[in-house]
Amino acid sequence: MLSLRDFWRRHRRKIFVATGVLGGGYILYKLYESHRTLADLERQHREHDEVIKAQMEAHFEKVQRIADATTLPHAIHYLRGQIEEGLALSQITDKLMRGKEQPSSLSPSEKLELWDTLKILSFTKMVVSLWSVTMLSLYIRVQVNILGRHLYIDTARGRGSSESPDDDDSIDRDDQQRFLASVDFLANYGLQALISNIEAAATTVMKGKQLRDLFDTGVLHETVIQIIEMFMSMGSPHQWVDFLMPADASFYKLATASSHENTNLPDVTKFDQLMEETRAVLLSAEYGSVVDVSFKAAVNVLVDEMSVQSGGGLMTGMPLAKLVPRVIQMGPSLLDEPSKNRICQIIRSIPEVQLFFTLVYANIST
Repeated sequence: MLSLRDFWRRHRRKIFVATGVLGGGYILYKLYESHRTLADLERQHREHDEVIKAQMEAHFEKVQRIADATTLPHAIHYLRGQIEEGLALSQITDKLMRGKEQPSSLSPSEKLELWDTLKILSFTKMVVSLWSVTMLSLYIRVQVNILGRHLYIDTARGRGSSESPDDDDSIDRDDQQRFLASVDFLANYGLQALISNIEAAATTVMKGKQLRDLFDTGVLHETVIQIIEMFMSMGSPHQWVDFLMPADASFYKLATASSHENTNLPDVTKFDQLMEETRAVLLSAEYGSVVDVSFKAAVNVLVDEMSVQSGGGLMTGMPLAKLVPRVIQMGPSLLDEPSKNRICQIIRSIPEVQLFFTLVYANIST
């Protein structure tokens, strides 16, 4: 016992130091292990984020291709037929042709009245076509990006949990089909009001322009822009949105229900949510900026194509009477299928438009 006390007395300081060193080393080892574990977790988290990001980017690109290859071609083709039916100019042109072949069949005043009508309606048809193809190109992208985001989240939730894919919080096939089918609202319900309003704007802008007046590329560009701006400012703010989509989704559901469906449709919460999200995007200031940029690009394309079509005559100027037949021909060509449609292609390539729809898909405020 005495020797143990002597040993402790002689080596006590060394024992304290050794114990401290060992304890400190153990603590440092534990800190190192914790740091390495944390670093591994952070690395795994970064890798997971990169995988998710890559998946979302791939899905986003797929959604854009669906819009270009499927939804937009159908909508434009159907709308083109409706515009041709709603703004048929053949009756007026046939009368003018008969008047040219049989001068006695039309009085000078009747001939002038027909030309004035044709002047206004030709520009109306061209601007209706231009406005429609521009807005459909944008509207469909809003739709598919909103729907694509919801479907991606539903898929990710299904992979990450044991919940049924038929969970009330997911979007069922009927909701998807009804939502995508609403792109034809313009052709089926909004077109007549659109034509009427654009015709009123065209009448105001064109009333001071005589058939003998010279039109060059600058005058044509200014005239089309004036008609669009006057139309867009008509009525209440954002009145034009009601030409593209229903103001009340529930009434639209009843209107589009087939005869064999129960007309007392229950509330389709997800459909309503999708439509509300779409309307919120269309009413946003950011979307308004995208619309402005897109219209400027579309009008530039129109003027360029009209200039080529005129054989360069529009560069130096031509009488409005000679321009009107070319305006009539231009309307249908503006509604070519997207793969041949320069307006659709250019709008799709505008950086501001690309960024905007990336943010819509990501559900991030611009």
